[in-house]
Amino acid sequence: MAEANAPDFSGVTETPERLKFDEAALDRYMKKHVDGYSGPLSVEKFKGGQSNPTYLLTTSERRYVLRRKPPGQLLPSAHAVDREYRVMTALGARGFPAPRTYALCEDPDIIGTAFFIMDFVDGRIFWDASLPDVKASERRALYFEIVDVIAQLHLIDYEAAGLSDFGKSGNYFQRQIDRWSKQYKAAETADIAPMNRLIDWLPTAIPTDDAVSIVHGDYRFDNVIFDSTGPKVRAVLDWELSTLGHPLADFTYFLMVWHFPPTIRGGLAGLDLAPLGIPSLDEAVARYCEKTGRKTLADFDFCLAYNMFRLASIAQGVYARALQGNASSPEGMKMGESVAPLATMAWEYAKKAGA
Repeated sequence: MAEANAPDFSGVTETPERLKFDEAALDRYMKKHVDGYSGPLSVEKFKGGQSNPTYLLTTSERRYVLRRKPPGQLLPSAHAVDREYRVMTALGARGFPAPRTYALCEDPDIIGTAFFIMDFVDGRIFWDASLPDVKASERRALYFEIVDVIAQLHLIDYEAAGLSDFGKSGNYFQRQIDRWSKQYKAAETADIAPMNRLIDWLPTAIPTDDAVSIVHGDYRFDNVIFDSTGPKVRAVLDWELSTLGHPLADFTYFLMVWHFPPTIRGGLAGLDLAPLGIPSLDEAVARYCEKTGRKTLADFDFCLAYNMFRLASIAQGVYARALQGNASSPEGMKMGESVAPLATMAWEYAKKAGA
């Protein structure tokens, strides 16, 4: 999936007309519901964010972030800002690096759609997984830190965190394949043969291992804020796709970066990693297994096929919303170009898994 360059996709911009809202109404709401808040308030939209529009809220005292459902007709079960708010609040209480949350508003009369407010976390976001702006001697530590944090997530006791009903326990792959197949068909704009084959094959090849943990659902470098000076994750962002699920589905989603070419999310395929100071795929897997107590990652090719299929389905949904005029970012129109290549790549891994 081709991504915009970081200068085009990071930072803030003036809010486009279709995504503006009543800032005075938000100010009144925050005075009532956000501890320590005082105006006046200025609002800018972050350039990134394909799904839920995200805004920087600035006062004289501090900065906040607002995430909201987009306006317009939405796909079923998508844009669940209430779930994002809930999981970040629960994880923050368990010592996991999630932004502090302040308020969830499900009343559409305030700014037009449901939204929540969280802390603004300053630091570094890496849009290119090859980390071109980082010294080679520092890259390995950054990679191991991001692996350690997803391992930490998967080890959290979701029942003790109050998230036992955050998703259905077990049978994760079956439910996700069904969900993303339906989402894809609901947003379909062209007939893509590998997607059709994957929809038929994936349900027949589900692994027998049925582990359950909290899963992020979109874990990658550009959804993580690192400390500005060292290899420490300060916050994990964008929890819209989080649920109770299979930890290996979550981790192998992150591992796709080793299989993508540099044109897809700054992928690592074809790069000589050792002189770049980037761990090999095997080293990343070994680090995760060490932190979680696993001996190996089973069903690896199936997991990659599943994740690439899922990513293609997500891209198709973003593209369909862009055609309707209510995607959060103009980059949504480019998403349509990525669906067929992702589906083709997914089918290659499906064949390795026995399809």
